[in-house]
Amino acid sequence: MSFDWLFLLEISLAGLGTGSLYALTGLAFVIIYKATRVVNLAIGEMLMIGAYVFFAFAAGLALPAWAAIAGAIVAGGLLGAIVERTMIRPMLGEPPISVFMVTVGLASILVGVVELIWTADPRRLPEFMPSDPIFVGEAFVSPKVFYGFVVAAVLMAAVLAVFRFWRGGVALRATASDQKAAYSMGIDVPRVFSLAWTAAGMIAAVAGIVVGAIGGISSTMGIFGLSVLVVVIFGGLDSIAGALVGGLFIGLVEALAGAYLGGEFKVLATFVLLVLILMVRPYGLFGTREIERL
Repeated sequence: MSFDWLFLLEISLAGLGTGSLYALTGLAFVIIYKATRVVNLAIGEMLMIGAYVFFAFAAGLALPAWAAIAGAIVAGGLLGAIVERTMIRPMLGEPPISVFMVTVGLASILVGVVELIWTADPRRLPEFMPSDPIFVGEAFVSPKVFYGFVVAAVLMAAVLAVFRFWRGGVALRATASDQKAAYSMGIDVPRVFSLAWTAAGMIAAVAGIVVGAIGGISSTMGIFGLSVLVVVIFGGLDSIAGALVGGLFIGLVEALAGAYLGGEFKVLATFVLLVLILMVRPYGLFGTREIERL
């Protein structure tokens, strides 16, 4: 029996589509970590809030899709700014584990808010993406996965351009490199912290809308954040390139493992891969190797 190369191509394309969403959400995670050194375990729940706000605007208020998307992005940015100002900034100088536990508590709070307002029942987002079949050669790609990949690619390119050319992006990169040096150069570091959380909240909202459009929304969407955590540890907690490469690679591995080994092996395959990379490069593929004098 000959090998089905067309099936392999279709599975690979689907995996890259999912991986692009991992990469996009991982980008939000890395922006926060680079600027503030906070491991934000609530990134999946921030993504979930963006999806539910879109649902409220599009289904509840019957706003056009573009207006609902814009509203969800603004709400995601406001959420990030509020969390930074009320929960993260007061924790400056505290042990990292304390700040980490604050994000764990934040995740639980956001899940509780969603279940109080919308209940725990799964819901479908209103259709807003084109539904015409997409083919790459002879391989079929789900339209939602394809357009999700396009959205993720465009947004990641825009973020990279902002980091490279916009003054605020330069300030964020300077703060990520050395906070004390950034202070000495007149950069308002607390404002940069707020900018990082705001940008991450907006990116997470976009990712949440796309993820929700593909698979629906529920109060358990935060589980998506666990896969993203694997991605950023695999690629390097402080590496944007690592988030991009790691997201695509993990998405591809999950898709291939699920197709050829069975759905129950998807998570196992990614965590085996994570353990292997940590044994070889504990700081991830592209993470900064930090040497501390004891």
